[in-house]
Amino acid sequence: MQTLVYENYNKFISATDTIRKMKNDFRKMEDEMDCLASNMAAITEFSARISHTLQDQHQQITKLSGVHTLLRKLQFLFELPARLSKCVELGAYGQAVRYYTKARSVLLQYQHMPSFQGIHGDCQGIMAGLAQRLRVQFRDGGSSAKELAECVELLLCLEEPAGELCDEFLSQAGSRLSGQLSALEADVGGEGGLSQPQGDVLDFIDRGCNGFVSDACLVIASYQDLFVQRLASSGQELGAMASAKLVAFVREVMGRYFSLVEARVGAERGVTDNSLLVRGLDRFHRRLQAVVKLLPAAGLGPLATGIVVRAAADRLHRYLQALRGFLAECLTDLRQSLATPRPLGKDGSGLADLLATLSSAILNQLKAVLASVHLFVAKDITFSNKPYFKGQFCSQGVREGLVVGFIQHLCQTAGQFCETGGERSATPPGLLLLLSRLCLDYETSTVSYILTLTDEQFLGQDHSPVTPVTVLCAGARESAQRLLNHYVKVQGLNVSQMLRKSVETRDWINTIEPRNVRAVMKRVVEDITSIDLQVGLLYEEGVRKAHSSDSSKRTFSVYSNSRQQSRYTPSYTPSAPMDTNLLSNIQKLFSERIDIFSPVEFNKVSVLTGIIKISLKTFLECVRLRSFGRYGLQQIQVDCQYLQLYLWRFASDENLVHFLLDEIVGSTAHRCLDPVTMEQSVIEVICERG
Repeated sequence: MQTLVYENYNKFISATDTIRKMKNDFRKMEDEMDCLASNMAAITEFSARISHTLQDQHQQITKLSGVHTLLRKLQFLFELPARLSKCVELGAYGQAVRYYTKARSVLLQYQHMPSFQGIHGDCQGIMAGLAQRLRVQFRDGGSSAKELAECVELLLCLEEPAGELCDEFLSQAGSRLSGQLSALEADVGGEGGLSQPQGDVLDFIDRGCNGFVSDACLVIASYQDLFVQRLASSGQELGAMASAKLVAFVREVMGRYFSLVEARVGAERGVTDNSLLVRGLDRFHRRLQAVVKLLPAAGLGPLATGIVVRAAADRLHRYLQALRGFLAECLTDLRQSLATPRPLGKDGSGLADLLATLSSAILNQLKAVLASVHLFVAKDITFSNKPYFKGQFCSQGVREGLVVGFIQHLCQTAGQFCETGGERSATPPGLLLLLSRLCLDYETSTVSYILTLTDEQFLGQDHSPVTPVTVLCAGARESAQRLLNHYVKVQGLNVSQMLRKSVETRDWINTIEPRNVRAVMKRVVEDITSIDLQVGLLYEEGVRKAHSSDSSKRTFSVYSNSRQQSRYTPSYTPSAPMDTNLLSNIQKLFSERIDIFSPVEFNKVSVLTGIIKISLKTFLECVRLRSFGRYGLQQIQVDCQYLQLYLWRFASDENLVHFLLDEIVGSTAHRCLDPVTMEQSVIEVICERG
């Protein structure tokens, strides 16, 4: 404890000294506070004495100050006419209006007093003249937009009728905007577009946006500041009236501008480059957003969007027409190439080359068109990502309207060559064959490739129904089938024509004994061989039935295979024709029916078989209409044997050729007056020599 007290002794001593000093300081502070209180009491007493002494003088000073202010106001009122006249002379119209509006309430309040009545009359006369000057300046077409706005503001301050001012403001603005529209109309080519537009479409859009659209935005903003907002604060009805006038005015002038833009865009008939048109439409769409934001009530957004959508649709239509024209030119060139004589040995390969050239030309042209159209959906184009544009444009416009429309047109155009009569009847058979292969290639691969390419480049969000690939492929295959069937028919009729003329122009009863194969039969074999080479360049071989070892050595009797005596009745003689006819008819009941004009398959064997069936069927029907002598029958035997030697190898079934040739010989025998046949060995010698 002693140690604790010893260690803190100095602290106790210091604390004692501090307490002693505090007592002394508080005593001094109490003395000073007492002194301060006595001083404040003295000051209060002296202040009260002074206020009492100056009370009368303060009231007089206040009264004199009010009189001075009143005199200054009266002086301002008496000097107001002079001031207003001076401001009007100096052109400080705004200062004059401020002076007048500042004093107007006082003048109206005291206008019954004679002195104020004169001042009021003078000011009204001066301000009436100022209002007249402002109206003249307001009607001056050379005034700038800022000057026009200042005039309107001053006139409203002078309490001019708001409706008249709105109409005059819009009339003056309409005059200036109409001048700009007239200049744009001259660039379009005048009314009706009789002359060619001046400059490119991008330059036209730039001048319209930088001039007309910018001034229209300034007019709208100025009108809203001067009339709509000011009048709306005065009363809801006045504000609604001003807004309605502005909406009607903007719709009228913008409607004229939209018509000019649409006419200028429609004048772009070329399809080589879309870049200027797309950039122009993008700039038009971008700048019109400012007008739409300034005045949403005018409903200009859908109108501007409609112009862009219609312009894009018009370009797609023009591109479709260009593709159709290109296809027509390709087909014309193809016909000319097919009609041009070719060097010996190059006829066949030329057909395959023409097909490759035609197919690649059409596909490359379609790709070029898609590349041009793709500019409408580029990332830097403002309207390209809008739902109202991209979905409809990509799905219904590009895919359905352009690509699907062109594919359908191609198939339809190719199918028109199958029509009989008119110019189509003179269609070269090679063109039919080539177009059938083209349509078949479209069915197998090209249609799918084109639509896949289109879907990759134009990813639309539209859910409208589209044409399935299977439908287009089915249409292409149908066109290919029609063309190939028509090709077989045309080639068969060409060969049939030679056979028909050879039968009809010969005297078969009085003809001489045959020593050679007729030249027409050689020509038939040559034509069939040429057709075989032609078809083989574009179509695969196909499947044939197995050939017998003696396919080229079959013989023909006076009767068909259903009439051969040794096969059915060993005791049958030609003196019993009724029995022979009965056997023939019975055999036909059990034989397979031959459909001459049945659809052919997409291979060479089927095509050649169809042509041979038509040709031999024509030969058979012509024979049935003629009468023959002995040598006429023998000549038919020789001709049929010659045809058998060569035609069996082209058909899918050699039995079909043999059956038809057998029918021809049998029918000739029935129409023969003296049915004596030639020995088979002699026939073979003649055919080998032929």
